[in-house]
Amino acid sequence: FPYTTLFRSNWGFLRKIFVTSVKAAGSLQEQFGMKPGNEREQMEMKAEKAKVLHTDVVIVGGGPAGLAAAVQLYDEGITDLLILEREHALGGILKQCIHDGFGLTRFGESLSGPEYAARFIKEVEKRKIPYVTDTTVINVTPDHEVQAAHESGMIIAKAKAVVLTMGCRERTRGALAIPGTRPAGVITAGVAQAYINLQNRMPGKEVVILGSGDIGLIMARRLTLEGAHVIGVYEINPIPSGLPRNIEQCLHDYDIPLHLGYTVSDIKGTDRVTSVVVSKVDKKLQVIEGTEEEIPCDTLVLSVGLIPENELTLGAGAVLTPATSGAIVDEYFETTVPGIFAAGNVLHVHDLVDFVSLEAEAMARGIKRYLEGSRYEAVIDVKTGRNVGHTVPQKLTGKEDVTLSLRVRGPQKNAKITVRQGNHVVAQKLVKNALPANMIELPIKSNQIIGTASLEVSVDE
Repeated sequence: FPYTTLFRSNWGFLRKIFVTSVKAAGSLQEQFGMKPGNEREQMEMKAEKAKVLHTDVVIVGGGPAGLAAAVQLYDEGITDLLILEREHALGGILKQCIHDGFGLTRFGESLSGPEYAARFIKEVEKRKIPYVTDTTVINVTPDHEVQAAHESGMIIAKAKAVVLTMGCRERTRGALAIPGTRPAGVITAGVAQAYINLQNRMPGKEVVILGSGDIGLIMARRLTLEGAHVIGVYEINPIPSGLPRNIEQCLHDYDIPLHLGYTVSDIKGTDRVTSVVVSKVDKKLQVIEGTEEEIPCDTLVLSVGLIPENELTLGAGAVLTPATSGAIVDEYFETTVPGIFAAGNVLHVHDLVDFVSLEAEAMARGIKRYLEGSRYEAVIDVKTGRNVGHTVPQKLTGKEDVTLSLRVRGPQKNAKITVRQGNHVVAQKLVKNALPANMIELPIKSNQIIGTASLEVSVDE
C-alpha cells in the first residue's frame, strides 16, 4: 500500500511519538516552530522543507554511550545539546537485555539492561536535554552538518561538534557465506533476544547456536528457560569468544555442551530449517573433510561477532582502522576529522556496558576542551606488537594521562603488557589471565612519554 496510507492510518500513534519526543525536548519545539494543537498541519508543511537547527553538540544515537555523553556534557556546562535516536525510545540495545549483571562497575550494583538504561534516561530528562526519537540520521558531513529523516520531514542540524554513538550490529549469515538452502529459522542472537524479551515469541524449539559470543551464550540460557532444547553451542575457534562468567553461568549451569573447533558447514530445509551439518576445522579454520555430522533442528542462532556501525563515520570522512572496524581516535576520542568524536561500540566492541558509559563520559570532557579551543594535534602513534590485537586510542597528543583499552590476540597466563617508546618503558601491567574476550585497561602517565616517537604495546614472552 502507498507510503502516505501508512502514515495516515497510523497518524494518531505517530503523532503521539513525535509530540512526546518534542515535549521532552523543551526548546526543540520552538526550534521546529510548532504550536500545540495543530501539529499535523504544521508537520505536513515542514515535510516540504527541511528545518535547520543550530546547536553546540549533536549526539547521533541514544544508547548507553550517547546518554552517558549527553549527561556528562551537560554537567560540564555544555547544555546546548540534541540527541537523535532512530528507535521509538532511548536506551539502545539495553531495552531487550533483561538479564542482570550490568552496572557493577559504573554504579556498584547489579542491574538489568532496562534498569541500567533507565538510570541515564532519568538523568537526561531531569536535565531537560532535548532528544528526538524515530529519527534516522542519513548523513554527517565533515563540517558538522547532520542530516536526518523524521516523519515530519527532514531535519538538518548544524553543530560545533558531532558525537557518533551508533553502536554496533551483528554479523549475519551473509557475512559468513554458509552453504545450503535459505529456509526460515536462521537468525542472529540479537534477533532471537528481541523476539523473546520484547515480543514474547519463541523463535524455535530445537536450537543449534553457532558462535560463543556473549549474546549467544546468554540466549542459550534464555531459550532453555523458556522451554527450548539447545542442542549445543559450536565455536570455530579453539577458545570461546564470550566472557568466562557467561560460559559458566549460561552453559555449564544448564548442561549445554560447548564444542570448540567446529563450524556449521551446511544448512538444510525448504520452508523451515530441518537440520544443520557441523564439521571440525583445522588450525587454519578450514573444514576437515569426513568430520561432518548432521544435527536435526528447527532453528540456527548465529552469535558470530559484532561490527561497529560506521557508515556515517565513513561519510563524515573519518579514517577507520581494520583492527576494530572503528574510527581512529586520540585520547580525547576525537576522530581524524576535527570536531567529530566517537565512543562506545561504534568505536570498538566492548564486553561490558559499564565501560561504554565510562568511555563516553571521558569523551565528553574531551569535547568540552575542543569547544573551549584547547585542541592539540595527536602526533604520537600507538602501535601494536606481540600478541596485542588493537588499542584505543591509536594516537596521542601526549598532553595528559591516558588509559589505553586493548585486547590480546590469544590467551596468555601471567601476561606482562608493556608500552615502549624505543628502548624506554613507558608503562607496564601484569595480567594473570589475559583473554581476547576481556578488555584490558592500561594507564599511561604523560610525563613518561618522551617526545613524539611512536609507542608500541606488546605482551612480553
